[in-house]
Amino acid sequence: MKRKKKTQSNLKRGIMLSILLLAVLSLAIKIYFDTSTFKVNREQFSSVKLEAGTELTILQITDVHSRLFGENNEQVLEKVKELDADIIVLTGDLIDRKTENLEIALQLAEELVRVNPDTYFVTGNHEHENPKKEAFLAGLEDRGVIILSNENTQFEKDGQQFNMAGVNDVSTDHEDMTAAFSGLDTDQYTILLSHAPSVVQKYPDIRADIVLSGHTHGGQVRLPFIGALVAPDEGLFPELQKGVYPLGDERYLYIDSGLGTSALPIRFLNQSQISLITIQSEQ
Repeated sequence: MKRKKKTQSNLKRGIMLSILLLAVLSLAIKIYFDTSTFKVNREQFSSVKLEAGTELTILQITDVHSRLFGENNEQVLEKVKELDADIIVLTGDLIDRKTENLEIALQLAEELVRVNPDTYFVTGNHEHENPKKEAFLAGLEDRGVIILSNENTQFEKDGQQFNMAGVNDVSTDHEDMTAAFSGLDTDQYTILLSHAPSVVQKYPDIRADIVLSGHTHGGQVRLPFIGALVAPDEGLFPELQKGVYPLGDERYLYIDSGLGTSALPIRFLNQSQISLITIQSEQ
């Protein structure tokens, strides 16, 4: 009888151990998947400022942190070609503050410009904190990337003008909003690139129809029903995490959770991503 009870006890322990190992393995697989593969997130916005039938597609790539997806980022580049957006925007942290070899990020930028010459960039906090910042920015410029350093330009599609404004990283106090909007007619649809989404908290009356940001990594690690545990600048359970945030008067903030990682090289319930954003007329 004792031997039978011992056998049953060992069997229960074996089952519990197997369940535990299976749970750990499943968790590890999910973390690997979310960190090492990426998806395309799609968002759509409309505006009365646009003429009937107008449509602009924007491919947003952010927070790469010199990460590779396939040899020479071929997986990212293949998807970029497939999506064939009107413009590409790079909203900061292409490199990490500790990045010494700039070539990975510069090669990605060069290939993106080859796919689409209308590729725009604004700095993130990691660019400003990297000792090779000036060399990196010069490398981007040499490769044809349009750097919006507290300045603006215009993009035209089918006769419709779009304002493109960009500020240097807000989280490190390098922005100059006055300069970024200097001379802009904001009766035209205005797109603001700002690495840190906190720009909408610091400048609540910002004159942009849409603000495209990154920086938060979507919290990097998320939990069901809770969302992001922590995000830069906001600490625990951040208000600004990822996705769309209405700002009123047909104005929106969109936060892309990005491709790379920082601090810990893991993501959980928050797969790496790029975003395809469609802006169209309301008619």
